[in-house]
Amino acid sequence: MLSIKDAIAAVEEAFREKGLGLVKMPPKLYLFFKEYEGDLRVMPAYMKHSGIAGVKVVNVHPRNPREHNLPTVMAVIELVDPKTGAPLAIMDGTLITAFRTGAAGGVAAKYLARKDSRVVGVIGAGVQGRYQLLALAEVLPCIEQVRVYDVRGEAARAYADEMGRKLGLDVKACASPEEAVRGVDVLVTATPSTKPIVEDSWVEPGLHINAMGADAPGKEELDPAILKRAKVVVDDVKQASHSGEINVPISKGLFSVEEIYAELGEIVAGKKPGRVSNDEITVFDSTGLAIQDVAVARLVYEEAKKKGVGTRVKLF
Repeated sequence: MLSIKDAIAAVEEAFREKGLGLVKMPPKLYLFFKEYEGDLRVMPAYMKHSGIAGVKVVNVHPRNPREHNLPTVMAVIELVDPKTGAPLAIMDGTLITAFRTGAAGGVAAKYLARKDSRVVGVIGAGVQGRYQLLALAEVLPCIEQVRVYDVRGEAARAYADEMGRKLGLDVKACASPEEAVRGVDVLVTATPSTKPIVEDSWVEPGLHINAMGADAPGKEELDPAILKRAKVVVDDVKQASHSGEINVPISKGLFSVEEIYAELGEIVAGKKPGRVSNDEITVFDSTGLAIQDVAVARLVYEEAKKKGVGTRVKLF
């Protein structure tokens, strides 16, 4: 019931509404399980123009796949009628999270990457590494080659085989992160790292980076020196400041909120320009917003009603 193309359109509209001040969305609330290296997040949002509200409850436990045979990320979404507060639907949010996060990267690349981008680098060959590439292929039609690196070499090789066949692209597994970064036009980082993976010296003029992995305090994927050279665009200033790619550099005094160029919604809404030259370095710092979940969940809800999919439950 959901395609990456439709998800991108829904997420782009969600960012536009945010840029126009038409949404209510407090920063996500975290509950940390330090002994298990995981966390639980609660993410509410109200999209006034679209007339929909909802909340996502989602975990992030990086040890799950190897220790418990469970996904790193699992989620449940509840859609709510803002007129009455009545629940409209309760649905799995794990796949929606994958779609909407990939879609956000696609929207960012649409406005910030060079239109003639041909080579993509991916660091992190997991679920999100896949959805980021699906979205990039949708918005950047000139992509020809992909270079992927993962700390698990077998994961990078499996990714290269699967995504190469799925998209008809030349996808190569790399032996080092440097090999996946140097000379690419668009770079995706999608890891749970708490220390920089991408070094400043590898980054060349014209590169666009979708920094997707840092979505909680203490997480970091990029050398802070990259941020000082780049046009930094965030999904939400408050949320990115305490849990995005910029959170560690800010805490160390290496970067400041004043150095943020824009929120992505401001660019989508036409308030600020995106990329303005082929030489500038751009970074999209994504923490993941509840409006993305609500927008895509609404797509699924409307499609489910049309197709008669799902189980009706009487709650009251």
